[in-house]
Amino acid sequence: MGISIHSIRHAALAGAVLTVALGGTAFADAKLPSQLAWTAYGTGTAGYNQSVAIGGALKSKLGVNLRVLPGKNDVSRTEPLRQGKVHFSATGVGASFMAQEGAFDFGAKRWGPQKIRTLMMNNGAIGLAVGVAGDVGVKEYSDLKGKRVAWVKGSPSLNVNTGAYLAYGGLTWDDVEKVEFGGFGASWAGMVNGQVDAAFASTSSGKAYEMEASPRGLLWPPIDAGNKEGLERMSSIAPFFQPTMASVGATIKKESPVPTAAYPYPVLVAYPDQEEDLVYNMTKAMVELFDDYAGKAPGINGWALEKQNLKWVVPYHAGAVRYYKEIGKWGAEEQAHNDKLIERQEVLAAAWKDFVAKGASDDAWDAEWRSARHAALKAKGFNAVF
Repeated sequence: MGISIHSIRHAALAGAVLTVALGGTAFADAKLPSQLAWTAYGTGTAGYNQSVAIGGALKSKLGVNLRVLPGKNDVSRTEPLRQGKVHFSATGVGASFMAQEGAFDFGAKRWGPQKIRTLMMNNGAIGLAVGVAGDVGVKEYSDLKGKRVAWVKGSPSLNVNTGAYLAYGGLTWDDVEKVEFGGFGASWAGMVNGQVDAAFASTSSGKAYEMEASPRGLLWPPIDAGNKEGLERMSSIAPFFQPTMASVGATIKKESPVPTAAYPYPVLVAYPDQEEDLVYNMTKAMVELFDDYAGKAPGINGWALEKQNLKWVVPYHAGAVRYYKEIGKWGAEEQAHNDKLIERQEVLAAAWKDFVAKGASDDAWDAEWRSARHAALKAKGFNAVF
Protein backbone atom coordinates (compact mmCIF):
# COMPACT_ATOMS: atom_id res chain seq x y z
CA MET A 1 0.00 0.00 0.00
CA GLY A 2 2.89 2.35 0.54
CA ILE A 3 1.49 3.33 3.95
CA SER A 4 2.33 1.54 7.16
CA ILE A 5 0.09 2.66 9.97
CA HIS A 6 2.49 1.15 12.48
CA SER A 7 5.33 3.34 11.27
CA ILE A 8 3.37 6.58 11.19
CA ARG A 9 0.95 6.26 14.10
CA HIS A 10 3.13 8.25 16.45
CA ALA A 11 3.61 10.94 13.83
CA ALA A 12 0.22 12.20 14.92
CA LEU A 13 1.75 12.97 18.30
CA ALA A 14 4.99 14.39 17.02
CA GLY A 15 3.64 16.46 14.13
CA ALA A 16 4.24 20.18 14.06
CA VAL A 17 1.47 22.52 15.08
CA LEU A 18 -0.35 23.75 12.00
CA THR A 19 -2.33 26.97 12.09
CA VAL A 20 -4.47 28.17 9.23
CA ALA A 21 -7.24 30.71 8.95
CA LEU A 22 -10.69 29.22 8.69
CA GLY A 23 -13.11 32.04 8.10
CA GLY A 24 -11.58 33.99 10.95
CA THR A 25 -11.19 30.97 13.21
CA ALA A 26 -7.68 29.72 13.96
CA PHE A 27 -7.16 26.02 13.39
CA ALA A 28 -4.53 25.40 16.04
CA ASP A 29 -2.81 22.35 17.47
CA ALA A 30 -4.04 20.11 14.66
CA LYS A 31 -1.40 17.43 14.87
CA LEU A 32 -1.96 14.99 12.03
CA PRO A 33 0.53 12.80 10.19
CA SER A 34 1.46 13.81 6.66
CA GLN A 35 -0.34 10.72 5.37
CA LEU A 36 -3.68 9.32 6.43
CA ALA A 37 -5.62 6.40 5.00
CA TRP A 38 -9.17 5.30 5.34
CA THR A 39 -11.57 3.00 3.54
CA ALA A 40 -14.85 4.02 1.96
CA TYR A 41 -17.49 2.65 -0.37
CA GLY A 42 -16.51 2.09 -4.00
CA THR A 43 -15.63 4.82 -6.48
CA GLY A 44 -18.59 6.88 -7.58
CA THR A 45 -20.53 6.39 -4.36
CA ALA A 46 -21.54 9.21 -2.02
CA GLY A 47 -19.17 7.92 0.66
CA TYR A 48 -16.20 7.82 -1.68
CA ASN A 49 -16.92 11.21 -3.25
CA GLN A 50 -17.29 12.86 0.15
CA SER A 51 -14.08 11.25 1.40
CA VAL A 52 -12.18 12.62 -1.59
CA ALA A 53 -13.60 16.10 -0.96
CA ILE A 54 -12.57 15.94 2.70
CA GLY A 55 -9.13 14.80 1.56
CA GLY A 56 -8.91 17.88 -0.64
CA ALA A 57 -9.52 20.14 2.35
CA LEU A 58 -6.95 18.28 4.45
CA LYS A 59 -4.40 18.67 1.66
CA SER A 60 -5.02 22.34 0.92
CA LYS A 61 -5.19 23.52 4.53
CA LEU A 62 -2.94 21.11 6.42
CA GLY A 63 -0.74 19.50 3.81
CA VAL A 64 -2.12 16.10 4.80
CA ASN A 65 -2.50 13.46 2.10
CA LEU A 66 -5.61 11.32 2.60
CA ARG A 67 -5.58 8.05 0.70
CA VAL A 68 -9.10 6.66 0.21
CA LEU A 69 -9.25 2.91 -0.39
CA PRO A 70 -12.54 1.85 -1.99
CA GLY A 71 -14.16 -1.34 -0.73
CA LYS A 72 -17.05 -3.04 -2.46
CA ASN A 73 -18.67 -4.39 0.71
CA ASP A 74 -18.71 -4.14 4.51
CA VAL A 75 -16.09 -6.82 5.04
CA SER A 76 -13.64 -5.40 2.49
CA ARG A 77 -13.94 -1.96 4.10
CA THR A 78 -13.45 -3.28 7.63
CA GLU A 79 -10.61 -5.75 7.07
CA PRO A 80 -7.92 -3.08 6.40
CA LEU A 81 -9.12 -1.22 9.50
CA ARG A 82 -8.92 -4.34 11.65
CA GLN A 83 -5.44 -5.14 10.31
CA GLY A 84 -4.20 -1.62 11.07
CA LYS A 85 -3.55 -0.83 7.41
CA VAL A 86 -5.79 2.25 7.54
CA HIS A 87 -6.52 4.66 10.34
CA PHE A 88 -10.27 5.10 9.83
CA SER A 89 -13.20 3.95 7.73
CA ALA A 90 -15.97 6.10 6.26
CA THR A 91 -18.58 3.41 6.16
CA GLY A 92 -22.24 2.61 6.58
CA VAL A 93 -24.38 0.96 9.18
CA GLY A 94 -23.14 -2.50 8.17
CA ALA A 95 -19.51 -1.97 9.11
CA SER A 96 -20.44 0.04 12.19
CA PHE A 97 -23.63 -1.17 13.89
CA MET A 98 -23.78 -4.66 12.38
CA ALA A 99 -20.06 -5.17 12.93
CA GLN A 100 -20.53 -4.18 16.57
CA GLU A 101 -23.38 -6.66 16.84
CA GLY A 102 -21.50 -9.57 15.32
CA ALA A 103 -24.45 -9.94 12.97
CA PHE A 104 -24.69 -11.44 9.49
CA ASP A 105 -21.25 -11.60 7.83
CA PHE A 106 -19.71 -10.37 11.09
CA GLY A 107 -21.02 -13.48 12.84
CA ALA A 108 -18.61 -15.63 10.83
CA LYS A 109 -15.84 -17.50 12.66
CA ARG A 110 -13.12 -15.10 11.53
CA TRP A 111 -15.04 -12.05 12.76
CA GLY A 112 -17.41 -11.92 15.69
CA PRO A 113 -18.56 -8.70 17.41
CA GLN A 114 -16.23 -5.76 16.68
CA LYS A 115 -15.58 -3.00 19.21
CA ILE A 116 -16.18 -0.22 16.70
CA ARG A 117 -15.94 3.43 17.79
CA THR A 118 -17.49 6.50 16.14
CA LEU A 119 -15.79 9.84 15.39
CA MET A 120 -18.41 11.68 13.36
CA MET A 121 -21.30 10.97 11.02
CA ASN A 122 -23.16 12.49 8.13
CA ASN A 123 -26.80 13.27 8.93
CA GLY A 124 -27.58 15.15 5.76
CA ALA A 125 -30.37 15.93 3.36
CA ILE A 126 -29.97 12.65 1.52
CA GLY A 127 -32.14 9.57 1.68
CA LEU A 128 -30.92 6.00 2.00
CA ALA A 129 -33.43 4.06 0.04
CA VAL A 130 -34.31 1.40 -2.49
CA GLY A 131 -34.34 3.00 -5.91
CA VAL A 132 -36.52 1.48 -8.60
CA ALA A 133 -36.16 1.51 -12.38
CA GLY A 134 -38.68 3.88 -13.88
CA ASP A 135 -39.84 1.44 -16.56
CA VAL A 136 -41.30 -1.38 -14.43
CA GLY A 137 -44.52 0.28 -13.27
CA VAL A 138 -43.68 0.47 -9.57
CA LYS A 139 -45.17 3.37 -7.60
CA GLU A 140 -45.14 1.98 -4.05
CA TYR A 141 -42.78 -0.51 -2.38
CA SER A 142 -45.63 -3.01 -2.23
CA ASP A 143 -45.54 -3.00 -6.05
CA LEU A 144 -42.13 -4.71 -5.98
CA LYS A 145 -43.84 -8.09 -5.56
CA GLY A 146 -42.49 -10.39 -8.26
CA LYS A 147 -39.89 -7.84 -9.40
CA ARG A 148 -36.10 -8.38 -9.55
CA VAL A 149 -34.32 -6.95 -6.49
CA ALA A 150 -30.54 -6.71 -5.99
CA TRP A 151 -28.79 -8.79 -3.31
CA VAL A 152 -25.13 -7.81 -2.78
CA LYS A 153 -22.81 -10.58 -1.62
CA GLY A 154 -20.77 -9.68 1.47
CA SER A 155 -22.86 -6.58 2.24
CA PRO A 156 -25.32 -7.43 5.01
CA SER A 157 -26.12 -3.76 5.52
CA LEU A 158 -27.31 -3.30 1.93
CA ASN A 159 -29.36 -6.49 2.06
CA VAL A 160 -30.90 -5.82 5.47
CA ASN A 161 -31.73 -2.28 4.39
CA THR A 162 -33.37 -3.54 1.22
CA GLY A 163 -35.27 -6.08 3.30
CA ALA A 164 -36.48 -3.27 5.56
CA TYR A 165 -37.93 -1.42 2.57
CA LEU A 166 -39.58 -4.61 1.37
CA ALA A 167 -41.06 -5.04 4.87
CA TYR A 168 -42.42 -1.49 4.76
CA GLY A 169 -44.30 -2.57 1.63
CA GLY A 170 -45.55 -5.73 3.33
CA LEU A 171 -43.13 -7.96 1.44
CA THR A 172 -40.20 -10.28 2.18
CA TRP A 173 -37.34 -11.55 0.05
CA ASP A 174 -39.56 -14.56 -0.77
CA ASP A 175 -41.96 -12.22 -2.57
CA VAL A 176 -39.35 -10.93 -5.05
CA GLU A 177 -36.78 -12.36 -7.42
CA LYS A 178 -33.39 -12.07 -5.72
CA VAL A 179 -30.60 -11.17 -8.17
CA GLU A 180 -27.09 -11.56 -6.71
CA PHE A 181 -24.21 -9.16 -7.43
CA GLY A 182 -20.60 -9.08 -6.24
CA GLY A 183 -20.65 -5.44 -5.13
CA PHE A 184 -22.69 -2.28 -4.73
CA GLY A 185 -21.52 -0.76 -8.01
CA ALA A 186 -22.33 -3.94 -9.90
CA SER A 187 -25.88 -3.93 -8.56
CA TRP A 188 -26.54 -0.47 -9.95
CA ALA A 189 -24.79 -1.27 -13.22
CA GLY A 190 -27.24 -4.17 -13.35
CA MET A 191 -30.10 -1.69 -13.01
CA VAL A 192 -28.81 0.36 -15.91
CA ASN A 193 -28.29 -2.76 -18.03
CA GLY A 194 -31.73 -4.20 -17.31
CA GLN A 195 -30.60 -7.13 -15.15
CA VAL A 196 -32.46 -6.00 -12.05
CA ASP A 197 -35.31 -3.62 -11.18
CA ALA A 198 -34.46 -2.28 -7.69
CA ALA A 199 -31.39 -1.71 -5.55
CA PHE A 200 -30.41 0.14 -2.39
CA ALA A 201 -28.28 3.33 -2.35
CA SER A 202 -27.84 6.82 -1.08
CA THR A 203 -30.01 9.17 -3.12
CA SER A 204 -26.86 11.21 -3.81
CA SER A 205 -24.76 8.27 -5.01
CA GLY A 206 -23.09 8.74 -8.36
CA LYS A 207 -24.60 5.40 -9.36
CA ALA A 208 -28.09 6.78 -8.76
CA TYR A 209 -27.34 9.75 -11.00
CA GLU A 210 -26.15 7.35 -13.70
CA MET A 211 -29.41 5.46 -13.39
CA GLU A 212 -31.42 8.67 -13.62
CA ALA A 213 -29.65 9.50 -16.89
CA SER A 214 -30.21 6.00 -18.32
CA PRO A 215 -33.08 5.15 -20.67
CA ARG A 216 -34.82 3.25 -17.84
CA GLY A 217 -34.97 6.25 -15.50
CA LEU A 218 -35.21 6.13 -11.70
CA LEU A 219 -37.74 6.73 -8.95
CA TRP A 220 -37.78 6.56 -5.17
CA PRO A 221 -41.17 5.21 -3.96
CA PRO A 222 -42.42 7.21 -0.95
CA ILE A 223 -42.11 6.35 2.72
CA ASP A 224 -45.14 7.75 4.54
CA ALA A 225 -44.18 9.01 8.01
CA GLY A 226 -47.79 8.44 9.05
CA ASN A 227 -47.82 4.77 8.04
CA LYS A 228 -47.34 3.38 11.54
CA GLU A 229 -47.71 -0.29 10.59
CA GLY A 230 -45.32 -0.01 7.66
CA LEU A 231 -42.72 1.79 9.76
CA GLU A 232 -43.04 -0.79 12.54
CA ARG A 233 -42.36 -3.56 10.03
CA MET A 234 -39.38 -1.61 8.75
CA SER A 235 -38.04 -0.97 12.26
CA SER A 236 -38.34 -4.64 13.21
CA ILE A 237 -35.65 -5.37 10.62
CA ALA A 238 -33.59 -2.16 10.70
CA PRO A 239 -34.24 -0.05 13.83
CA PHE A 240 -31.74 2.63 12.77
CA PHE A 241 -34.03 3.96 10.01
CA GLN A 242 -36.12 7.11 10.46
CA PRO A 243 -38.45 8.86 8.00
CA THR A 244 -36.84 11.87 6.36
CA MET A 245 -37.38 14.36 3.55
CA ALA A 246 -34.53 13.95 1.08
CA SER A 247 -33.69 17.19 -0.71
CA VAL A 248 -30.45 16.04 -2.35
CA GLY A 249 -30.04 13.28 -4.90
CA ALA A 250 -30.86 11.86 -8.29
CA THR A 251 -34.33 12.91 -9.53
CA ILE A 252 -34.70 15.13 -6.44
CA LYS A 253 -35.06 18.91 -6.45
CA LYS A 254 -34.25 20.95 -3.34
CA GLU A 255 -37.58 22.76 -3.54
CA SER A 256 -39.55 19.50 -3.69
CA PRO A 257 -38.03 16.97 -1.24
CA VAL A 258 -38.88 13.28 -1.47
CA PRO A 259 -40.41 11.48 1.55
CA THR A 260 -38.15 8.52 2.27
CA ALA A 261 -36.01 7.17 5.13
CA ALA A 262 -32.37 7.43 6.19
CA TYR A 263 -29.74 6.80 8.82
CA PRO A 264 -26.28 8.38 9.24
CA TYR A 265 -24.07 7.77 6.19
CA PRO A 266 -21.17 7.80 5.98
CA VAL A 267 -20.05 7.17 9.56
CA LEU A 268 -16.36 7.75 10.32
CA VAL A 269 -15.16 4.96 12.61
CA ALA A 270 -12.05 3.49 14.18
CA TYR A 271 -11.12 0.73 16.60
CA PRO A 272 -10.72 1.70 20.27
CA ASP A 273 -6.96 1.04 20.19
CA GLN A 274 -6.43 3.83 17.67
CA GLU A 275 -4.40 6.57 19.42
CA GLU A 276 -6.62 8.96 21.33
CA ASP A 277 -4.65 12.00 20.16
CA LEU A 278 -4.95 11.01 16.51
CA VAL A 279 -8.71 10.51 16.84
CA TYR A 280 -9.03 13.81 18.73
CA ASN A 281 -7.19 15.70 15.98
CA MET A 282 -9.04 13.92 13.17
CA THR A 283 -12.36 14.86 14.76
CA LYS A 284 -11.15 18.42 15.29
CA ALA A 285 -10.03 18.66 11.67
CA MET A 286 -13.37 17.36 10.40
CA VAL A 287 -15.21 20.03 12.39
CA GLU A 288 -12.93 22.99 11.85
CA LEU A 289 -12.30 22.33 8.16
CA PHE A 290 -16.00 21.94 7.44
CA ASP A 291 -16.30 25.22 5.55
CA ASP A 292 -13.52 24.06 3.23
CA TYR A 293 -15.24 20.86 2.13
CA ALA A 294 -18.90 21.91 2.47
CA GLY A 295 -20.69 21.78 -0.85
CA LYS A 296 -17.85 19.89 -2.56
CA ALA A 297 -19.81 16.64 -3.00
CA PRO A 298 -23.53 15.75 -2.98
CA GLY A 299 -24.86 15.40 0.57
CA ILE A 300 -21.56 16.36 2.21
CA ASN A 301 -23.04 19.14 4.33
CA GLY A 302 -24.48 16.51 6.68
CA TRP A 303 -21.03 16.38 8.38
CA ALA A 304 -21.79 19.76 10.02
CA LEU A 305 -21.26 19.87 13.77
CA GLU A 306 -24.88 20.81 14.46
CA LYS A 307 -26.07 17.67 12.68
CA GLN A 308 -24.08 15.22 14.82
CA ASN A 309 -26.01 12.62 16.82
CA LEU A 310 -23.92 12.08 19.94
CA LYS A 311 -26.31 9.43 21.25
CA TRP A 312 -26.27 7.01 18.34
CA VAL A 313 -26.18 3.19 18.35
CA VAL A 314 -22.36 2.80 18.23
CA PRO A 315 -20.21 4.35 20.99
CA TYR A 316 -17.81 7.23 20.42
CA HIS A 317 -14.03 6.91 20.62
CA ALA A 318 -12.34 8.45 23.67
CA GLY A 319 -10.47 10.87 21.42
CA ALA A 320 -13.69 12.13 19.85
CA VAL A 321 -15.32 12.39 23.28
CA ARG A 322 -12.39 14.51 24.42
CA TYR A 323 -12.95 16.92 21.56
CA TYR A 324 -16.72 17.15 22.04
CA LYS A 325 -16.22 17.82 25.75
CA GLU A 326 -13.71 20.54 24.92
CA ILE A 327 -16.23 22.40 22.74
CA GLY A 328 -19.11 21.94 25.18
CA LYS A 329 -21.10 19.38 23.17
CA TRP A 330 -20.68 16.41 25.51
CA GLY A 331 -22.41 16.16 28.87
CA ALA A 332 -23.66 13.65 31.43
CA GLU A 333 -26.44 12.29 29.18
CA GLU A 334 -24.08 11.63 26.31
CA GLN A 335 -21.58 9.96 28.63
CA ALA A 336 -24.20 7.71 30.22
CA HIS A 337 -25.48 6.69 26.79
CA ASN A 338 -21.95 5.99 25.57
CA ASP A 339 -21.10 3.95 28.65
CA LYS A 340 -24.19 1.80 28.07
CA LEU A 341 -23.17 1.16 24.46
CA ILE A 342 -19.68 0.14 25.54
CA GLU A 343 -21.26 -2.20 28.10
CA ARG A 344 -23.29 -3.73 25.27
CA GLN A 345 -20.10 -4.33 23.31
CA GLU A 346 -18.52 -6.02 26.34
CA VAL A 347 -21.55 -8.29 26.72
CA LEU A 348 -21.28 -9.25 23.05
CA ALA A 349 -17.53 -9.87 23.33
CA ALA A 350 -18.00 -12.14 26.34
CA ALA A 351 -20.82 -14.01 24.61
CA TRP A 352 -18.63 -14.55 21.54
CA LYS A 353 -15.71 -15.81 23.62
CA ASP A 354 -17.94 -18.35 25.39
CA PHE A 355 -19.60 -19.39 22.15
CA VAL A 356 -16.32 -19.98 20.31
CA ALA A 357 -14.94 -21.94 23.28
CA LYS A 358 -17.94 -24.29 23.21
CA GLY A 359 -17.63 -24.79 19.48
CA ALA A 360 -20.27 -25.39 16.83
CA SER A 361 -20.34 -27.13 13.49
CA ASP A 362 -20.10 -25.02 10.36
CA ASP A 363 -23.66 -25.92 9.42
CA ALA A 364 -25.02 -24.87 12.81
CA TRP A 365 -22.72 -21.90 13.41
CA ASP A 366 -25.00 -19.07 12.29
CA ALA A 367 -28.12 -20.32 14.04
CA GLU A 368 -26.34 -21.21 17.29
CA TRP A 369 -24.45 -17.91 17.44
CA ARG A 370 -27.66 -16.00 16.84
CA SER A 371 -29.28 -17.90 19.71
CA ALA A 372 -26.31 -17.34 22.04
CA ARG A 373 -26.16 -13.67 21.10
CA HIS A 374 -29.86 -13.15 21.78
CA ALA A 375 -29.65 -14.91 25.14
CA ALA A 376 -26.61 -12.92 26.31
CA LEU A 377 -28.08 -9.54 25.36
CA LYS A 378 -31.50 -10.25 26.81
CA ALA A 379 -29.95 -11.50 30.06
CA LYS A 380 -28.39 -8.05 30.52
CA GLY A 381 -31.51 -6.14 29.53
CA PHE A 382 -30.48 -5.25 25.97
CA ASN A 383 -32.60 -5.51 22.83
CA ALA A 384 -31.13 -8.17 20.55
CA VAL A 385 -32.41 -6.46 17.34
CA PHE A 386 -31.23 -9.03 14.76
